[in-house]
Amino acid sequence: MKYALTILGGLALSGTAALADGHASGDAAAGESIFRQCASCHVIANGDEVLAGRGKTGPNLYGLFGRQAGTVEGFDYGDSIVAAGQAGLEWNEEDFLAYVEDPRSFLQTYLDDKGARSKMSFRLRKGGEDVWAYIVSMGPEVTN
Repeated sequence: MKYALTILGGLALSGTAALADGHASGDAAAGESIFRQCASCHVIANGDEVLAGRGKTGPNLYGLFGRQAGTVEGFDYGDSIVAAGQAGLEWNEEDFLAYVEDPRSFLQTYLDDKGARSKMSFRLRKGGEDVWAYIVSMGPEVTN
């Protein structure tokens, strides 16, 4: 038991445990700048209030943390991201980072389907933690 508490304490201090409750390990201010790469396709909007971005190609990212993948009402998702959501994918930092780094590979691995595809062709190689922090900071307050 003492060993388990030590591990849990170490995870909490490292920031890894924070991934489960929506708190981001990145820097939201840095993420705002990097998000400009995403803004041509995505928007962060609470109803009619646009908080960031201007794009309509990708889904609205407001309230992304904890949301089932492929479920923004009125958005035309690809079959694979919808299938991932139906299989239990709810957005968290770890999955978001893997997805934005290589969307197709992430879906193929998540679904265990070499034929899985993503409509998102962009790959964010650096700064994903910061973008996640920014998106979470622009969404509704996360409660534990």
